[in-house]
Amino acid sequence: MAKKTTTRKKAPKRKTVQDKRPDMMLYDPPIGLDRVVGQSRAIEVLQRSMQSGRLHHAWIFHGPQGVGKFTAAVSWAAMLLDPSTAPDLNGNMVCDPDSHTQQLIRSGTHPDLFVIRKELTPFAKDPTVRNNKQRNIPKAIVDEYLVQPAALAPTMNQGSKVGKVFIVDEAELIGLEGQNSMLKTLEEPGPGTLIILVTSSEDRLLPTIRSRCQRVGFLPLDEDAMRHWVNTQQLDLAPEAHHWYTQYAAGAPGRFAQAVESDLYHWHTQIDPMLSRSMQGEHQAGLGALMSSLIEGWASDWVKKGDKLGENRSKEAANQKAAGMMLSLIAQRAHPSLSDDRKRERALQTIDSVTRANEELTTNVSMKMVMEHLVAGISDH
Repeated sequence: MAKKTTTRKKAPKRKTVQDKRPDMMLYDPPIGLDRVVGQSRAIEVLQRSMQSGRLHHAWIFHGPQGVGKFTAAVSWAAMLLDPSTAPDLNGNMVCDPDSHTQQLIRSGTHPDLFVIRKELTPFAKDPTVRNNKQRNIPKAIVDEYLVQPAALAPTMNQGSKVGKVFIVDEAELIGLEGQNSMLKTLEEPGPGTLIILVTSSEDRLLPTIRSRCQRVGFLPLDEDAMRHWVNTQQLDLAPEAHHWYTQYAAGAPGRFAQAVESDLYHWHTQIDPMLSRSMQGEHQAGLGALMSSLIEGWASDWVKKGDKLGENRSKEAANQKAAGMMLSLIAQRAHPSLSDDRKRERALQTIDSVTRANEELTTNVSMKMVMEHLVAGISDH
């Protein structure tokens, strides 16, 4: 008797990060406008705009880094694209969290939501642009991910407030050519298109860009709001680390989260003894090398984590990101001394040195040399 054979159905192919559009890898799922902490004024503006039924087509979300601008932009976009969005019993606009639209957005597959960031550079069609060091948002990325798709009809648009939403994070990183390229789109976008420019440096946007947009300001969180946000994170931190992260964040949950994820308190404990002496005018020979080592170690780990996730992370971008955190840490260390007459001059010197180091990072000077110059500038009499 022949042996009976059975055929097994193949398991469905598991979705990977590569199955998503590149721009859809660049954000966390929306949390809902009602859960954006400490920005009641900004959220009220967005709620009123939806309630009125007269949505402006171009917006600027401006304010300090890490206070919730981008989080609010994604959450608002999720509501605008959802046909289920309607007033609740209090008159506030809400949407069904389990709707088809919300499921698409959470999975990063909604065809009418576009997120534009400098991290899109490795996915540009033009190979010369792909080699860009991700210090800015090239014009080619603006054209490919904003100008061109904004001219097309929405894919879904089944009764939602708008048909397409484009969110440009760190919009100040778009150069003059790129900003000019999107002017016409900002002035006359396709029907149902809404554009949000998120920026912590609004002054770097062209006046002609700003004049075409409705502005919404975001502020640092007050102590109560910040405490509430930290309590929702369920972090296991030693008291001294918790205090340091709170001081470092300065009312910005994004800065707090990034600092914890990057273990910046460890950086602080490593460099602070020498940094303190340097800020008193004592040159510390090994401080520059130590800072450079911490930066390069973090950058290497960040790229490796990206490889495991199937993400093409640039080592150059990683070094820039880590260096930015280091410079931010040093600048934050100097700020409390600005209110002390005896220490103000040295604190200003430290901040000036950080500014020069930031400028040097855009050149071909090695990371170690940038950090050595920084230390020399801090301790110079």
